[in-house]
Amino acid sequence: MTYNILEKYEMVPTVHLMKIQAPDVAKATKASQFIILRIDETGERIPLTIADFDVVEGSVTIIFQEMGKTTKYLAKLTTDDTLQDFVGPLGCPSEIEKLGTIVLVGGGVGVAPIYPQAKAYRKAGNKVISIIGARSKNLLILEDEMRTQSDEVYITTDDGSKGHHGFVTDIVQNLLEGDEVINRIVAIGPPVMMRAVAGVVEPFDVETLVSLNPIMVDGTGMCGGCRVSIGGETKFACVDGPEFDARKVDFNLMMSRLGLYRSEESEAVEHYESECKSKTGCGDECTCH
Repeated sequence: MTYNILEKYEMVPTVHLMKIQAPDVAKATKASQFIILRIDETGERIPLTIADFDVVEGSVTIIFQEMGKTTKYLAKLTTDDTLQDFVGPLGCPSEIEKLGTIVLVGGGVGVAPIYPQAKAYRKAGNKVISIIGARSKNLLILEDEMRTQSDEVYITTDDGSKGHHGFVTDIVQNLLEGDEVINRIVAIGPPVMMRAVAGVVEPFDVETLVSLNPIMVDGTGMCGGCRVSIGGETKFACVDGPEFDARKVDFNLMMSRLGLYRSEESEAVEHYESECKSKTGCGDECTCH
């Protein structure tokens, strides 16, 4: 069985949206879950969080950034192509309930998995305050979509090109110091951002969840590659997560493990790009597979 690509486009530079025909996955998906895909029989298995799903259409939407060899290859696919494997939904779904006021924090591509959470928390009757950030305004994603599912939206950019000139943690701090009671915070984005959010929240005793993205291979808890330390205990992000209590996460350990294969990853990208450009007719803007 193969999985048809129904829609594919570049949202902002190097960040792509892809909608896949996968009715069984769409039917079972809940907020915060992910899939593992493989482009072809010899391809690498990579995990990607589900950004949206449509049960009627039978589709699942993923949003990814070109980082390694596989995501660069994936970015070149079009609606004429298919995927070999599309396994999911994997991971534990978010525990969505009516709590009161929920603050959702998305940094960079982390806005993608925040979007289905906004929909789910709002549907459950919560007030949703969303904070989305990026390095600059041309890298912001899903702004309009987040506004449709949030009661309030704050935008931050590192360079001040849109919204608050600064970081998402600045807005989190302001909200926590305000008069409104915050019942839960969910932060998803680069590990350094999630660690910073956890640090800001620590003095306020507000439940804070983060979605971890360690190295992952099989996605079923068998390989142990995605192990993380939570409150001093070893957990597997694929089956115990991906959401964990931010106050218990050993971010330093997770970040060090994320860099274990950096040299091999760089070598694979260089080889892929060199091989691609060497094909007949390819140049710096190579679009071959």
